[in-house]
Amino acid sequence: MTVPIALTIAGSDSSGGAGIQADLKTFAALGVYGASVITALTAQNTQGVTGIHHVPADFVTAQIDAVFADLDVRAVKIGMVAEVAVIDAIVAGLLRWTPAQVVLDPVMVATSGARLLKPDAVEALRSRLVPRAQLMTPNLPEAAALLDEGVAESESDIARQGRRLLALGCAAVLIKGGHGHGVESIDYLVTRMGVLALAAPRLATKNTHGTGCSLSSAVAAGLARGDDMETAVRGAKAYITAAIAAADRLGVGHGHGPIHHFHRLDRD
Repeated sequence: MTVPIALTIAGSDSSGGAGIQADLKTFAALGVYGASVITALTAQNTQGVTGIHHVPADFVTAQIDAVFADLDVRAVKIGMVAEVAVIDAIVAGLLRWTPAQVVLDPVMVATSGARLLKPDAVEALRSRLVPRAQLMTPNLPEAAALLDEGVAESESDIARQGRRLLALGCAAVLIKGGHGHGVESIDYLVTRMGVLALAAPRLATKNTHGTGCSLSSAVAAGLARGDDMETAVRGAKAYITAAIAAADRLGVGHGHGPIHHFHRLDRD
């Protein structure tokens, strides 16, 4: 049987916890072969981002075309896109190669506070890239920023923002609840059929670096394997919850360490 292939289009994290590196680890952990298109290089570790080097848009195009010309890509995950020219290159590539499944994680600001999307690129992301996605996975602050609203505080406000994001043209929205409050971390899958709340215990750990990247790539992995959207989202939620629960076993870095992508391989 041929292995399913997923492609991540995102930025590189030199410390290995988020971005391209987290996506490829997630794909591998979930039995999917991962290919990559790098949009930016970051100098970062568990304590923050100290530098960003943008990849020229024409080279982003070259990477996209090289992958699709040879590999049978079943799903695409898009993370850090950085700037308008790169967004345009990605949109053109999606139109040229027409992948069946696109998961967009609208990465705007790193956990450390570093801006990963230029201010003038927000509208391009909203109007050009969002309509190309089968699923968008913003966290609560990102959903608010895309809508020029305050951060939603209640379930009804989250559902309303999800419906507004659907109106931008994507097929489904998964609003991640990791930035919320309470004993549970609740993600909300919003489609034109309604709202599905997915709850898991809120875990007490500082080691959550790469959680959002890994969740979106876990959904893409499920879609690449042939899961329907709800099944892929449920599977991704379960995988990420377990990866966070096991994160403290790693002991990587002195700041916000990564989640444990390969927790299923632990033998202790």
